[in-house]
Amino acid sequence: QVQLVESGGGLVQAGGSLRLSCAASGRTFSNRAMGWFRQAPGKEREFVATISWDGSNTYYADSVKGRFTISRDNAKDTVYLQMDSLKPEDTAVYYCAAASQRYWLPTTHHSYDYWGQGTQVTVSS
Repeated sequence: QVQLVESGGGLVQAGGSLRLSCAASGRTFSNRAMGWFRQAPGKEREFVATISWDGSNTYYADSVKGRFTISRDNAKDTVYLQMDSLKPEDTAVYYCAAASQRYWLPTTHHSYDYWGQGTQVTVSS
C-alpha cells in the first residue's frame, strides 16, 4: 500500500504560480514513476505530467509544457508540481498518483495503482 496526500492548492490570479506537493507514506515509493492528473468540472481526468522512478526523466502534456515542472525528492517521499504562468483553463482538482512498478513514464490513468484525494486549483481571470 502507498498512501498519497496532496497539498498546496488554492486560488491564484492568471499569470501567477502555485507549487503542489504530494507526500507518500507506506511502502514502495522510490521505485515507482509518479504522475499528476487533473479533472475540471464536467470533464474527464486529464494527464498533466509524469516523472520516472529515479527522477531522471519527465514528460508533460502539451497543454502545460513549458509552464509546469514535475520533480521528486525520494529521500523525503515527496513529489512536486511547480505551476507557473497559470491560466484559467488550468482550474481543476489536481491528483497525484503512483504508477505500477513496470512503467517508466506512463500517461494513462490505467497505469497508476495509487491516487491521492486531490487538491483544488482555481485560477481567476
